[in-house]
Amino acid sequence: MKFSVNWLREFVELPASVEQLADLLTMAGIEIEGIESCGANFDQVIVAQIQQSRQHPNADRLSICVVDDGSGRTRQIVCGAKNYEVGDKVPLALPGAELSGGLRIRESKLRGVDSQGMLCSAKELGIAEDATGLLILSPEARIGAPIGEIFPTDIIFDVEITPNRGDLLSHFGLAREIAALTGKQIVTATVPKAEALPPQTKAGNRVTISALRECPFYSAHRMENVRVGRSPDWLRARIEAAGIRSINNVVDISNYVMLELGQPTHAFDADKIRGGIDVRLARDGEKFLALDGKTYTLTTRDLVIADQERVVGIGGVMGGEESGVTEATRNVLLESAYFLPASIRRTARTLNLPSDASYRFERGVDRQMILPASQRTAELMRQITGGTPGDSIDVAGELPPNPLKISLRYERCDELLGRRIESKTVDAILNSFGLQKNGDGGWRIPSYRRDLQGEVDLIEEVIRVYGIDKIPSADRSRFTPLSEADRIYDFETKLRRDLIALGLNEARTSSLIARDQTNEPHERIELRNPLSEDHVALRVSLIPGLLAALARNVRAGAERIALFELGNIFSPPKGDERRSLGIVLWGTTGANWRNYKKRRVDFFDLKGVIESLRVPELKFRRGERPSLVLTAEILFAKKRIGFCGQLSNTEAAMLDANGAVLVAEIDLLEIAQSRQRPKLFSGLERYPAVRRDIAMFVAPNVTHAEILRVIDSANEPLLERVELFDLFTEKVGGNAGEDRKSLAYSLTYRDKNRTLTNEEVSTVHARIRDRLQREVRAELRE
Repeated sequence: MKFSVNWLREFVELPASVEQLADLLTMAGIEIEGIESCGANFDQVIVAQIQQSRQHPNADRLSICVVDDGSGRTRQIVCGAKNYEVGDKVPLALPGAELSGGLRIRESKLRGVDSQGMLCSAKELGIAEDATGLLILSPEARIGAPIGEIFPTDIIFDVEITPNRGDLLSHFGLAREIAALTGKQIVTATVPKAEALPPQTKAGNRVTISALRECPFYSAHRMENVRVGRSPDWLRARIEAAGIRSINNVVDISNYVMLELGQPTHAFDADKIRGGIDVRLARDGEKFLALDGKTYTLTTRDLVIADQERVVGIGGVMGGEESGVTEATRNVLLESAYFLPASIRRTARTLNLPSDASYRFERGVDRQMILPASQRTAELMRQITGGTPGDSIDVAGELPPNPLKISLRYERCDELLGRRIESKTVDAILNSFGLQKNGDGGWRIPSYRRDLQGEVDLIEEVIRVYGIDKIPSADRSRFTPLSEADRIYDFETKLRRDLIALGLNEARTSSLIARDQTNEPHERIELRNPLSEDHVALRVSLIPGLLAALARNVRAGAERIALFELGNIFSPPKGDERRSLGIVLWGTTGANWRNYKKRRVDFFDLKGVIESLRVPELKFRRGERPSLVLTAEILFAKKRIGFCGQLSNTEAAMLDANGAVLVAEIDLLEIAQSRQRPKLFSGLERYPAVRRDIAMFVAPNVTHAEILRVIDSANEPLLERVELFDLFTEKVGGNAGEDRKSLAYSLTYRDKNRTLTNEEVSTVHARIRDRLQREVRAELRE
């Protein structure tokens, strides 16, 4: 809500500066979202009256106005607005004036006609966003007066009020809070006293309540012989500074009192009300034409204000078009009531019809301000519209009771705050907030503080005034040993960084999947009460969700997709939960500033990503999976920890993916445990290595792993490393012959204590060649 500092100053003495006021409210838990200045304190901008107006001879959309500026002579102004009449008073910017946005005014010719200034809109003066026409001033405005007299400079606080502090949604309420925080006196001159209220009449034929739960109390005050018209400039300036658009004097007065005292009121055209008022629940399907021009369909849960024929308002939300106040209105029925916050909140949300009134009613209004606000509104209408208030107020129902008493233990206050505060100080603070202490030690809560529910709430009020900055800080830090959960978190964080560094993007998919994402019922764990058909079961794998993300990106035109996800999967039938790593690759890769040729990703790109996880003793073994044409099981210490492979062409086509789609899923816990092993380091070798190559033909069924096993089984102490560097397949005996496979290996030999001789290396290398010929029937290529 927006608050005017000038308006607040009428209720309480404020701190010396705007910054001090902002700090005071912030430290008291009242958030300041913004501070801005407003007003029209411009030099050379005055009040002028339009005396003549005629059409511009050279422009259809322009007029020539003759205005009186109070100097004893008239001025000719070329104007583009059409919303004025001769006799209206408007702002006039004289030559030399500088308006909002740096606009400078000077004498000029517009389409061949001299213009000695400019008539201004509200937006050009920076006091409102309305730029559709001239700002029409009150008839009481003095000709020649500076515009700053009508729209004085002001500071506007944009304050975020928490839902439990509905008592702060008014200038009087915030001023009352400031008075409590600063120890100043609150000025209540504009708030009608109880003895000044007109008598209450319970006239069942004029006002009845059929829904007492939703509306415990309702009042209607009749005003006769009102003159509906433009509001005085001071009234318009006040409500527009708070962000409310001026409608007419009757509606503006109602909004003014809401901003001033926090109690929304509503004015009906009394002559349009048929019979008495009945506050009831709507009938199912009942139609209502609201002031916003829209027709709403109501339900039996919506509270309405109705006459004997139709609904004339939605209780606490918005009035009706058919009973609204217009310039033809002569008699007004003024509503002021208490509505159940939950009912108002539900109706406003259901109909998507928020309003300034519902914003306050759904947070709870002060029940003791209902009749004073009605009287304040009636008095302002008497002064501004010339109307005559009725001798009494028609009421129905009973005002809700005040909150219960709350006990406060001083020792509990000291214990909770960690500092002893004198009981006299505590009492003085609570008294400043309007609480009254009883003889039994309990505190009577004022009607406007619905948020005070228990002892701890009273202690919070004490510390807000005493100052939380006065409570000494204490170092309560404790050493906490590293837990298994910490290790897993650190591991996953590092794993994410590693995968992102490889060019993969992290994805987050739902743990709930659709029924068609698994082929068999036993492969999923279905929910008892699914929210939708897209979320009927717990996922048993990360791959379906990643493939769905891949499909969306392919259809969006992506050329390369590399995704990973760290998430939970659930194993049927009991739903055992496990952390898993899922990977999906597709598209082109390889193009960079050194290599302009693109290529499609293949299985070895996926294998490289998996090997970058640095799992010790990592091995791959051929496997079988129904949806994959190429499958490998991932092994750690001879234990299966996951799988990887390439989707079949049929599966890839369903994703609109042209080319190989590669997937992998690995048990995350197994990776974490493997990386917890201590790392081994060795010094730089002092003696040189010797490299020898072996090239051979073998049968197609002989695997790379089998050849490595044969070489390792030789147990040659000088052999340091074996690397495969060439592989191809050829046919023997022409196209109809048998396939044979060629592999070439590089073997590195080294002794840690001396330099090897050529004869020593040749001897060891020959033994390994013989073993390969003998055990895998290798045909050596010389």
